[in-house]
Amino acid sequence: MITLATLQQWLTAPAETEHLEFKEAKQQFDTTKLMRYCVALANERGGYLVLGVSDKLPRQVVGSQAFSATTELNEIKARIVEKLHIRVDTVELMHPLGRVLVFEIPSRPVGHPMDFDGAYLMRAGEDLVAMTPDQLRRIFAEGQPDWFSQPAKKGASPDEVVALLDTQAYFELSNLPYPTTRDGVLARLSGEELIAHSSSGWTINNLAAILLAKRLDAFSPALARKAPRVVIYEGTDKTVTREDKPGIRGYAVGFESLVDFVHSAAPLNRSVEQVVREEIKMFPKQALRELIANALVHQDFLASGASVMIEMYVDRVEISNPGIPPISVDRFIDEFRSLNERLADLMRRLGICEEKGSGIDKVVKAAEVYQLPAPDFRVGELRTTSILFAHQDFSAMSKSDRIRACYQHCCLMYVSNQRMSNQSLRERFGVPESKAATVSLVIGAAKDAGLVKADESETNSTRYARYLPFWA
Repeated sequence: MITLATLQQWLTAPAETEHLEFKEAKQQFDTTKLMRYCVALANERGGYLVLGVSDKLPRQVVGSQAFSATTELNEIKARIVEKLHIRVDTVELMHPLGRVLVFEIPSRPVGHPMDFDGAYLMRAGEDLVAMTPDQLRRIFAEGQPDWFSQPAKKGASPDEVVALLDTQAYFELSNLPYPTTRDGVLARLSGEELIAHSSSGWTINNLAAILLAKRLDAFSPALARKAPRVVIYEGTDKTVTREDKPGIRGYAVGFESLVDFVHSAAPLNRSVEQVVREEIKMFPKQALRELIANALVHQDFLASGASVMIEMYVDRVEISNPGIPPISVDRFIDEFRSLNERLADLMRRLGICEEKGSGIDKVVKAAEVYQLPAPDFRVGELRTTSILFAHQDFSAMSKSDRIRACYQHCCLMYVSNQRMSNQSLRERFGVPESKAATVSLVIGAAKDAGLVKADESETNSTRYARYLPFWA
């Protein structure tokens, strides 16, 4: 039930979400625009269009007269049913600062994207844009067998199963003794629903191939294109390529060698030699491991012709995967939701990743230990990218770098049942107490950005202030 208390929670949200859209609409709201937003929100599994509220922070009630007459409101609801074939409920809230009108938009039907005059719409920031072909393909595939259950090879003989899949590595990763008979191997894989027997032979599904293939190109060109690719550049841009190495093995059986190759290819970082008292690589191996595993597990397997990319420059490494995450990048540290639950479960049991979602915590922690700039997580139209940066002194960091580090440190402290302070952030940046005022400015900037807030339950003293992430 939507009440004034619900509205107050929405007003204090740090940003609009895929389920929430604010419009001022002080006098009126265009009917065509309303229809288009109904379609976009329905395509994003439903949500709320709120009229009478400013869409810029700090968000405030401004009041709306749009569809204020009862007959007018009933007419627009009937028109939505006629045009879009969905029922939209409305709630009028009488706030002290003015009337707020909420349109409650249901989700589209499973497997059926919605359109307005032929345009399949979604939101992109402040704009409404056409859905991409890959996004439409994912919707049409809903309710059908998922990608992992689809066959990579049909009618394989027992010998072909063992020849195509690295069964030895599978049992080693599972910490199981290798069966004494081939039938025992097949029975185990069948029990994991990686292969299935029929009158024509064994069917190897995509999940088995993508994880255990000795060579992905032995199955199909489409599977071969899912192999991760490592590109190493000479400088800070893509002008000169030193090495371009596409992968060939399945994710599980080839994971350790992939991580070892990327780590060994990184330049040496002598900037923190005195801190750790040894010569180390620019990027911590633990951070590389977690980000590569994340990219493999959370990619969109329905995206055609796209794979996980690991691109190394002299000052950073960028690890990207096709697809958009189901949660905001600001919540990577404390939340977890996998797009590919079957893959995540098996990768966890094979010791490749942790399904509980602590991977990003480890990445941020490693960056702090080695005094690297905060990792950056970026979402584009088609890909999600994680960036690890080379060591940089606090004085050389940009304002955005410092704010991002402050927010991530605050999140890391909170999920560890601690609280960020000026002192803890100084230690994270590796700066002395004489820089306390400068670090206070960083905290202030993070507060202004709506990323951190004071923990008022601790103390009101500025000197001993403790801070929480905005979502705590």
